[in-house]
Amino acid sequence: MGEKRFETEVIHSGYSPEEFRGSLAPPLFQTSTFTFDSAEQGARRFAGEEEGFIYSRLGNPTVSILEERMAAIEKGEKALAFGSGMAAVSAVLVHLTKAGDHILCSQGVYGCTFGLLQLMKDKYNISHDFSMMASKEELLAAITPQTACIYIETPINPTMRLVDLKMVAEVAKEKGIPVVVDNTFSSPYLQNPLELGCDFVIHSATKYICGHGDVIAGIAIGRKDVMSEIAMHTQKDIGGIISPFDAWLLLRGLKTLPVRMDRHCENAEKLANYLSGHSEVDEIFYPGDPNNPDYSIAKKQMRKPGGLIAFTLKGDQKTAQTFMNKLKLIKIAVSLGDAETLIQHPATMTHAVVPKEAREKMGIKENMLRLSVGLEAWEDLKDDLEAAFESVRKENRQETGMVR
Repeated sequence: MGEKRFETEVIHSGYSPEEFRGSLAPPLFQTSTFTFDSAEQGARRFAGEEEGFIYSRLGNPTVSILEERMAAIEKGEKALAFGSGMAAVSAVLVHLTKAGDHILCSQGVYGCTFGLLQLMKDKYNISHDFSMMASKEELLAAITPQTACIYIETPINPTMRLVDLKMVAEVAKEKGIPVVVDNTFSSPYLQNPLELGCDFVIHSATKYICGHGDVIAGIAIGRKDVMSEIAMHTQKDIGGIISPFDAWLLLRGLKTLPVRMDRHCENAEKLANYLSGHSEVDEIFYPGDPNNPDYSIAKKQMRKPGGLIAFTLKGDQKTAQTFMNKLKLIKIAVSLGDAETLIQHPATMTHAVVPKEAREKMGIKENMLRLSVGLEAWEDLKDDLEAAFESVRKENRQETGMVR
């Protein structure tokens, strides 16, 4: 039948019920170890002379189904599942670097990724720099002889700036430098960096891949030979593996990924339009906004603009926090991609570890909020936002003596 469409792959890829006694749902192999038919078979498997499972840190049937499915929908050769998104980031960066190397990053990364980069610098003399990567010239100027990899978030957390992946991949190929893309904000449904020439894709599967807010997990996808090397060394020896139960939950979540993403995107577009014209909003950061400086990149490499919006309020940090506290339906929480709509304050939450000067260079302001738009009726979300805006306006009037 040939290659299946995305909506089919997320339900069927990597699994055949006939291989598991006809079970429609992939079975959960909740086991730490596997028995051998003989001592000789165990020796052959440890020597790599025979395929088969040994120990769940080295491989598990439920995890293998997840990995095959993720590789299929990201258009990659092989995927590896990890215990968290940061375990996936760490494994790939540790594999690609050694002491004295340099990592070139997009202008803005997740707070814990920033922390990892700083740790690698302090402990192992692996330096890093940030760049907007807005042109080939800017990219070439930022690459050094020690650059071991290029690490990109796009859209960038939380500023929603975009990087032209095809352009970066072309420059990197000329220099022989691998490109790593954190694709968490888009999910494989909206963007496929490997098809644009990049070498590795990483997901915090905690987010859209899961979709239900009940799993911590990570995924990395790339070329089969390289990913097999990461599995046999970095992943196996550091041990940041996923549990079979979490892999099973991700397989369940994946089945509805396209349906969920369509709703996330639809709701986000409507709320972005509402916020962009609001009197209390200073700026809005959303890839689907025609006024966004990276709108043309979004149209070129993303199927839809995604389910995340960042915006700044007219005021300061206190204004932003007061606004959050007035919300009822929308929950104050970090993470994203859940059925519930979540809001957080990046400067004091997800990016609190980033020094203020570096945050400001990334474009993270004290009055910025990040909204992960969920699956609720968008009208109810708008009503909740409007009620919070009105509460803030009322308090401001009281503080200025306009209301007694």
